Amino acid sequence: MPDADDLVLRDLLASLADEAGAIALDFQRRGMRTWTKAGASPVTEADIAVDRFLKERLGAARPHFGWLSEETADNPARLDRRELFIVDPIDGTRAFAAGLPDWTISVAAVRDGRPVAAALAEPVAGRTFIAARGHGASVAGRTLAVKGRDSIDGAVVAGPKPMTVKVERHGAVALPRIHSLALRFAKVAAGEIDGGFAGGQSHDWDLAAADLLVHEAGASLTGLDGTAPCYNRPVPTHFPLVCAGFPLHELLRRATAEDRRRGVTT
Repeated sequence: MPDADDLVLRDLLASLADEAGAIALDFQRRGMRTWTKAGASPVTEADIAVDRFLKERLGAARPHFGWLSEETADNPARLDRRELFIVDPIDGTRAFAAGLPDWTISVAAVRDGRPVAAALAEPVAGRTFIAARGHGASVAGRTLAVKGRDSIDGAVVAGPKPMTVKVERHGAVALPRIHSLALRFAKVAAGEIDGGFAGGQSHDWDLAAADLLVHEAGASLTGLDGTAPCYNRPVPTHFPLVCAGFPLHELLRRATAEDRRRGVTT
């Protein structure tokens, strides 16, 4: 049953995601220091600044919530919390640092392993996707509704080449990479593309906000075995994922299932 407090959380996340987007845009316009962290992933001063801003403001609003973020050292105490915030301060840091537009700020509230409120800011485009469990999803006042396709032939998809090549053989059209994984899935929810994929080793912070957007728009995001992601586990990583409306989701899932044991990038 929908929870009215999830609407309050949604509005809180949306407001702070917009503010965080303005902070990040300011860094992008005036320049910033960039370095490489463990795993050869880039990080910028903006990632750290946005992370600190969101942690402070969200922590003040809901001090009993746990916290999981790409740019904060993981604290196992989160595992004892029924509710927590899951944040990617900048999803698509490579694009952000290069001055490209396809990066986002992803913020979700998770309860009992599933997202209940979400905001995904796309600052360069000037829009923010929002959702609350049982209350639908929207962007710029427009209700999100996934495209309903019953064939892979002609479907527009985005994701890692080792996954998209499987469905291109069935007539799908693969777009160039969308750097923000969360944005990739949000575009499915918005009906801007038909399907999206994530390779192995995506993280909770890449997925939680987009997951709720997708489901509230009437689509599905699952592993290749059909199981929905579960969040706030001890190791917050995920196997390959497929996202689409029905019945296309099942067709894409079956077509890519042979990649089940292959590790491909997001």
